[in-house]
Amino acid sequence: MFSSPCLLAPMAGISDLPFRMINRSFGCAFAFVEMISARALTYRNRNTLEMLATTPADRPLGVQLLGDDPEILREALDILRPYEFDIIDFNAACPVGKVTGRGEGASLLKEPCKLGELLKVVVAHSTVPVTVKIRAGWDETSVNARDAALYARDAGVDGLFIHGRTRMQGYRGRVDYTVIREVKEALDIPVIASGDAFSPHLIKKLFDETGCDGVAIARGALGNPWLFRETLGFLESGTTPLRPGLDEIADTMIKHLNLCTGFYGETAGALIFRKFFSWYNRGFPDVKHLRIQAFREKTQERMLQVIGRMRTAGDRIPSHGAFAGNPDYYLSMYESF
Repeated sequence: MFSSPCLLAPMAGISDLPFRMINRSFGCAFAFVEMISARALTYRNRNTLEMLATTPADRPLGVQLLGDDPEILREALDILRPYEFDIIDFNAACPVGKVTGRGEGASLLKEPCKLGELLKVVVAHSTVPVTVKIRAGWDETSVNARDAALYARDAGVDGLFIHGRTRMQGYRGRVDYTVIREVKEALDIPVIASGDAFSPHLIKKLFDETGCDGVAIARGALGNPWLFRETLGFLESGTTPLRPGLDEIADTMIKHLNLCTGFYGETAGALIFRKFFSWYNRGFPDVKHLRIQAFREKTQERMLQVIGRMRTAGDRIPSHGAFAGNPDYYLSMYESF
């Protein structure tokens, strides 16, 4: 189903066209646009339609739908058809309260039969392969990913994504590799694992511990598009990759900033890039003042100046290479996200 073992997962407020393109430049072969609300799509919500923006270089590309109403899902799929996405993914994993409170996302894990019926609608109405994303379960007392996966298989999905945490865990605690492996062993369709995919070593652990067919990278790609290049090399050779030095990090930040301002316009693009500035230098010592400066800037030129000051910090900022072989470092660094 996928030409690469590593995919870029959809992240709300993150997975826009500039973010996808910067990751593609480092080896990301398949990406998703941000999670799309089927209801908002049927309303022709402007912001929702803007999320679907793409280019010929941004392929292959998937879209993830969120919903719980069969008729709305059918209408949303009709609207998506001209965009010619390569995969339609159905979200039964989002843990956010405002989503689950509407009976969408991970709340569907409490009703796996209903999830199966919704998937039958999507499969019947889609002209491209359909996948579904689930979690281990709703909470620790209802870990039912295997049952939900079987309902999904019977509905005719072509693949399944599974995050190895429950809804109540959110993004806290450690991934349950056992439940992912149980789902993989129960299905004869591709199973893509996600959770704690923060380094080549942790991604390889996902493959080794679960037998999964691929790994979806989400938070691990924040400020770290090199993760795709490094992981593909590590899976092939087993050699711990050298992480980028400060100059490459700064050059990539500039490229990402330029993509943002080119897509959104100078002011909006600079504002959107602010959060990425912090992610690119996460783990660096003595850069808090630069982050504060970056969050004050409103123009491309001023943001470039802050990146320049980061570059000239020189020896005071370590390259990411200092942490390449330490999975526990990555886990601790991302636990707050």
